[in-house]
Amino acid sequence: MSDKIPVRDISTDPAVGQHDPDTATVTQEMYAKRKHIYVREIHGLFQRVRRSANWVLMALYFIIPWIYVDGRPLVLFDLPAREFHIFGATFYPQEFVLLSWLLIICAFGLFLITVFAGRVWCGYTCPQSVWTWLYIWVEQITEGRRNKRIKLDKQPMSFDKFRRKLAKHVIWLLIAFATGLAFVGYFTPVRSLALDFVTLSVGGWALFWVGFFTLFTYLNAGWLREQVCIYMCPYARFQSVMFDRDTLIVSYDAARGEPRGARKKSLDHRAAGLGDCIDCELCVQVCPTGIDIRQGLQYECITCAACIDACDNVMDRMGYPRGLIRYTTERALEGGKTHILRPRLIGYLVALLVMVGLFAWAVTDRSTLEFDIDRNRNQLYQMTQEGRISNVYTLNVRNLDNQDHTYRIILDGLPGITLVGNDEVSVKAGGSTLHTIQAVVDLEAIERPSHEIAISLQAVGDDSISEQREARFIGQLRE
Repeated sequence: MSDKIPVRDISTDPAVGQHDPDTATVTQEMYAKRKHIYVREIHGLFQRVRRSANWVLMALYFIIPWIYVDGRPLVLFDLPAREFHIFGATFYPQEFVLLSWLLIICAFGLFLITVFAGRVWCGYTCPQSVWTWLYIWVEQITEGRRNKRIKLDKQPMSFDKFRRKLAKHVIWLLIAFATGLAFVGYFTPVRSLALDFVTLSVGGWALFWVGFFTLFTYLNAGWLREQVCIYMCPYARFQSVMFDRDTLIVSYDAARGEPRGARKKSLDHRAAGLGDCIDCELCVQVCPTGIDIRQGLQYECITCAACIDACDNVMDRMGYPRGLIRYTTERALEGGKTHILRPRLIGYLVALLVMVGLFAWAVTDRSTLEFDIDRNRNQLYQMTQEGRISNVYTLNVRNLDNQDHTYRIILDGLPGITLVGNDEVSVKAGGSTLHTIQAVVDLEAIERPSHEIAISLQAVGDDSISEQREARFIGQLRE
């Protein structure tokens, strides 16, 4: 360890460049100006799948807030009442652990899909992509196809250009408003909310939130578009670390396509030394993020497969086999065999199945009766005219069932403890109520200043519904 590291002077080596601050020039800009992307419409198998999925998801999003079952909304997150109605079941803030479980399950589901099929979630079901494609569709209706839109933007303002732009933005804003109204409709009854807008009697907070989501839908889907996917979405940044060589990705087969070049259809391109790629750049023009998939896998790729459909259409016209751009894996491109079942994928799958099973058990095994006890702290105890000791409690009873119930109140824990007044409380389905009770005990039964008692609720006519809570009974020791 005492030997010195040999040092060699390389300043005189002609192969090593010298940095001269006086002559050095900056060639890389820190900020790149955004280049507007004019997405070309394309048809094909994957676009039919994507459009079908998009329409179904949007229909569900807009329709669900309007669906009522037995007079109750199918999905409503009633924050003021602290009640969350989800597909006939009512949840309360105390059950937020279930929501946490559900979010964790969704995260693991996304991890599983990413390991198996890459960023396919972004291409087919992500709300940003769904609304962006919808806005592009409106753009094509109002301004025409890609070349016409490019030509229109280069033209000076005219009546035709003004009316086309105006129609596009009006439709964009209407879609954004419907999106905002539907979103707020998940938190307040959408029927009354829509009626308030029609009658111009909407409240301040509802107006703010509908306006907020209208504005951001308009900006995200109409103006920002691919900027959200590339620069703002955190998933785009970490999804690549879950890829492996067997992950399904959209890839260009360079071994088959290169060297690329234009040619006549009748030309024997192999004999001419060309690959199958005719360098038409349709795969670039149809990409919603504007990337060239022929440059390899890039994090901007949302795996929507628009480039696959565009390339397959070109291959059909040229009489070449499909699949120059296709869903494949890195291992398959290298000539190997893709391993579908692999440790990471199996691990995510097992974890997901276990969590789904536990979540299903927790939901189905949850009690439909919940209640809390609040003892009157203003007065520890009272002496009745008969010389007995009484404590007052307030019960907050919540009926989580879909049916109305009447619960019988039962006291236990002290000899001779009785309940003064009504020993039953009725609660409507999915509702809650406060009920005050008075527990009375003979003075002779008190042996300590504080006793532990049990307060139970038993549903009348249904022995399977019952809950018990512990409480403290404060009293005066007999002299």
